Order: sequence, then structure tokens, then C-alpha cells
Amino acid sequence: MLTDQGFACLLAWSSPAYPIGAFSYSHGLETLVESGAVTNAATLADYIDAVLRRGGAWTDAVLFAHAHRAGDNAQALDTIAELAAALRATSETALESRQQGHAFLKVTRAAWPHAALDAFSARNPGPVAHCVAAALAASAHAIPLRPALSAWLHGTAANLVSAGVRLVPLGQTDGQIALARLLPAIAAVTDAALATPLDDLGTAAPLLEFASMAHETLYTRLFRS
Repeated sequence: MLTDQGFACLLAWSSPAYPIGAFSYSHGLETLVESGAVTNAATLADYIDAVLRRGGAWTDAVLFAHAHRAGDNAQALDTIAELAAALRATSETALESRQQGHAFLKVTRAAWPHAALDAFSARNPGPVAHCVAAALAASAHAIPLRPALSAWLHGTAANLVSAGVRLVPLGQTDGQIALARLLPAIAAVTDAALATPLDDLGTAAPLLEFASMAHETLYTRLFRS
């Protein structure tokens, strides 16, 4: 059962304002705005929908679910963490996930300390994916998996909407319209991720990966991915 304290944690951790540097990443969106593929609220929502259903957010959602379930099983959790840290198609999306994961652990250990977070950090001094760090925090603080995963996906979508509002550019209202359109995708991905074994994990969004690769050589870049 989600407590008031747990709900407050989810609101903070999934906010684009949580100080993990998420504002500096666009997950390849900058390339598609530059090319003219994303020009309005509808095409922005379509892009983020693909990230959620078939791209990096999908794999992260499945890994989040398994990391949360691993709980106090250090060996299982560390195995999932190793997979999540490696499961990126481009250097920029790897940087995005790992930098945010490192920052999430640092901030959360300071503001919402827990022995499980400290023990995990001691065992895993290397790169940590954001999805695993967030799942571990939710599990450690007894926040149920479904609302934790839903909140994490909502935060991912909201951050990409924020990037789109600045890049296209869009008005704030159009940004919220795009986010509202994504709620069914967030619900569907949450349900699917909860039922997906790690052996069935995979993606099918080559355009997203190509956009991320092309971002490395854009003439002008506002974002790090």
C-alpha cells in the first residue's frame, strides 16, 4: 500500500526538477527537431511514445521492475545493475543513464538515507543506470512496484516533454497536451513491463538510435544527448 510518505517520495524523485541533471539530456530528440521530424505537440508525443513503448524507456521499465523485485537479494540486484549499465545502444544514451543514476544515488542517499542504498553503492562503485537506482530507492523505502514504476515513466516522459518545449519550441500548454496524450502509453508500458521476463527484453526503435548517433555530430547542440 502506498503511504503518504511514499507518495511524497515519488513526487520528488520523478520530478524533472530533481537535481540529477536530467534537464541537460534530450535522448536524441534534438536531432529530430533539427531535421524537422518533430515540429509540434503531436509529433513530440509520437516521438516520446516510441521511446516509451519500443525504445530506451521500455528496457528501463523492465529493468526497473526486476531491480525492485530483487530487493534485498544483493546478487540478483547487482546482476541486473550490471545489465542495465551496459544495455545502451549509443555512448550518449549511456552517459545519460549513468550520469543520472550516479546523481540520483548521491542525492537520494543524502535526502532519503537508507542502509540498502549505502550497501549497494559500496558494492557498485562503477556506473549505475538511473532505472536501477530509482527502483532500489523505491524498494528500500517500501514503495510498491506499480506506482513506483508508473511515476518513474511519467518522470521520463515529462523530462522529454520539457526538452521538446524548449527545442521546437512549444508553448507550455502544448507541452501539457503532449504529456496528457502519453498517459495511456505510460499505463500500457507499466502493465507490460511488470509481466516481461528479462530473457524477453529487447527494443525495436532503430530511428531513435540513429537520432542519438547523429546527435554526436550536430553542428550546434543544446543538450548532451
